[in-house]
Amino acid sequence: VVNEILRLNEDPNVQGLALDLPESLYSSKVLNAVKPEKDVDGLSDVNLGRLVRGDAYDCLVPPVVCAVMELLEDLGGKTVLLVGTSGAVGAALQCVLQREGAATMSCQWKAPQLRSKLHHADVVVVGSTKPDDVPVSWIKPGTTIISCSRDLLSEKHNYDQQNNHAAENTVGSLAIAMRMQNMVKNTERWIQSQQYRKWDLRCLKLQPLSPVPSDIEISRAQSPKAVDVLAKEIGLLTDEIEIYGQTKAKVRLSLLERLKDQPDGKYVLVAGITPTPLGEGKSTVTIGLVQALTAHLNINSFACLRQPSQGPTFGVKGGAAGGGYAQVIPMEEFNLHLTGDIHAITAANNLLAAAIDARILHENTQSDKALYNRLVPIVNGVRGFSAIQLARLRRLGINKTDPGTLTEEEISKFARLDIDPSTITWQRVVDTNDRFLRKITVGQANTEKGFVRQAQFDIAVASEIMAILALTTSLQDMKERLGKMVVANDKKGDPITAEDLGVTGALAVLMKDAIKPTLMQTLEGTPVFVHAGPFANIAHGNSSVLADKIALKLVGEKGFVVTEAGFGADIGMEKFFNIKCRASGLVPSVVVLVATVRALKMHGGGPNVTAGAPLKKEYTEENLQLVADGCCNLQKQIQITQLFGVPVVVALNVFKTDSPAEVDLVCEIAKQSGAFDAVPCDHWSAGGRGAVKLAQAVEKAANQKNSFKYLYSLELPIVEKIRIIAQKVYGAQDIELSPAAQSQVDRYTRQGFGNLPICMAKTHLSLSHQPERKGVPTGFILPISDVRASIGAGFIYPLVGTVS
Repeated sequence: VVNEILRLNEDPNVQGLALDLPESLYSSKVLNAVKPEKDVDGLSDVNLGRLVRGDAYDCLVPPVVCAVMELLEDLGGKTVLLVGTSGAVGAALQCVLQREGAATMSCQWKAPQLRSKLHHADVVVVGSTKPDDVPVSWIKPGTTIISCSRDLLSEKHNYDQQNNHAAENTVGSLAIAMRMQNMVKNTERWIQSQQYRKWDLRCLKLQPLSPVPSDIEISRAQSPKAVDVLAKEIGLLTDEIEIYGQTKAKVRLSLLERLKDQPDGKYVLVAGITPTPLGEGKSTVTIGLVQALTAHLNINSFACLRQPSQGPTFGVKGGAAGGGYAQVIPMEEFNLHLTGDIHAITAANNLLAAAIDARILHENTQSDKALYNRLVPIVNGVRGFSAIQLARLRRLGINKTDPGTLTEEEISKFARLDIDPSTITWQRVVDTNDRFLRKITVGQANTEKGFVRQAQFDIAVASEIMAILALTTSLQDMKERLGKMVVANDKKGDPITAEDLGVTGALAVLMKDAIKPTLMQTLEGTPVFVHAGPFANIAHGNSSVLADKIALKLVGEKGFVVTEAGFGADIGMEKFFNIKCRASGLVPSVVVLVATVRALKMHGGGPNVTAGAPLKKEYTEENLQLVADGCCNLQKQIQITQLFGVPVVVALNVFKTDSPAEVDLVCEIAKQSGAFDAVPCDHWSAGGRGAVKLAQAVEKAANQKNSFKYLYSLELPIVEKIRIIAQKVYGAQDIELSPAAQSQVDRYTRQGFGNLPICMAKTHLSLSHQPERKGVPTGFILPISDVRASIGAGFIYPLVGTVS
């Protein structure tokens, strides 16, 4: 019985549970197995506790108790005796009767004082069958008797029908009606719970110290809320989260269906100027902004961030949880394994890589018939095609469903992919900076029968599967995208996909949990989604579409979702607009452009900034000329934003070495250059309180007229789309394609991939292809060394200069 109750508890189609069991099974274990929100009989300890406490809205009164109260009128001053009532029903009866002004007594049928109590009672409520040795004459004339024993459904009772001096009632039919009323009430509650409701968020208090401690010390000093508490505060239902430990939870995509009619909130993108190798604090600004919006201005807001790769985390750059008093916590959980999404991507990627090499080996060493027998084996005397094999047959133009009817030519066509090893683009991945895996040789074991080829490992987040995770809109969409991934060409030059290899279902199964965004919180207890983590220089550099869509529903129409694009606006932001917004259909409301005095001085001609080395004095002393000269890069990035018709607010991330004059100069130049506003921020040292002015500026900018547009039409030729990005965004004079790049463009156009958006793989350290050229380079020719395609993710990616 308990197992069945637990199963029904988790069934989203069941809104209430009513128990009709033999008396012997009404144990505390059984009653408390029912979820309180589905307990229409109101007999669980949680429901009874709410009833005793007087929480009328949150509890359901047991139907039997409702029926008894319906039969009784004007109880004030009357004495009610409960006989044979015990357990949950007895406790609930006593509570409700006393609340109505009655004096209550209770006893069992065998109690020695029963006769005396019966004689003094005005009302007798009987909870079990009266024994024959208790005469009706013990009850004084005019007493009201109500029977509510367990056999109420059949209305069995055994009172002396000749007892005319006492009025007797049974609650059977009435209790059934009251149970149905409880069911209706429970369903109404469920319907209300499915609607959007305003957040009731308890923010965490910050007490910033000076000097500011290390990030890890700050993170560990704060006690995060339990993630299930946070989930409830922001309107998530219990069956919409999967909890990982105390501070992380996966959020199920079913929420999108539940809130499909809820208007979206405002959509804010945080981008930046061309950064130094140290980074300019986009993640910190993102976190500081949502802390300001929610903890200080009482506006619903959500931060949507990428999951950091283990490579940079253990490298020079470090983690990506923000910093100072604007962080996601716990920092270690965020920066390391999180909920295993990157591990799932690694497993799926390498499964596909293994399938490619295994298929080549089997095709090299077996006949058509042997291959066919392996692909379509006889199971229990029957041979049949799987759904994925039938789809491959249709793509090949073979309209047959019986494996025994294929001709020898059709068998060969079906069984052989004829992969050209020299065209394999699918590499193995590992989420570690392991430089000795950049070029490897595979197939050296004797069992591989001489099939040796050169290959390589990429970083896990560079896998196309990561890009797909970031751009997908549903589980079905992800499965279709995984199937479209082109891994190589056959010897005729036609593309070979994951679907051709028959592994699409296996890849989707490995990714079934990774598709759900992970819920965490900031230092001030405001919600954060962490999901997907493609790099911005070699991929599109944005967190997931799904996290943004779910967050936009949760914050409500007047709320804000703040997400971040990697590196400078010329890279991450351009891809956010032209790739991510096309995939999601979402329209951004505001761009927050992050700048630092340090980076502007570098662009103004300051000495090189090197990770791990102390900053030169030019960066720690006031130098207005360097700042003014470097603002050309800020002005260019503002112009790039304006190409897309979105209002821009400049957030100047203030460091303690910045002088007030330098800060004022940057803000003034930014406003003169077309920014809606420019605001200095010190959230790093003060938390959300240090970004309140930024939050207010963003709120005002979000109400401005928005004329968002894409930079180019997808119908344009691949080369023309590349040229538009190079000239309008980077400021190049023109582009130059290598013969290999031109050959690939021609191939992709011929294969039908010419209408995809462009994802430029370029250095993030300069607007040009040369990292050493700072400021705003002009007059340069942008070299395209190669062009590749992520067909599943849905973009063409040209390699610029020496990027590989």
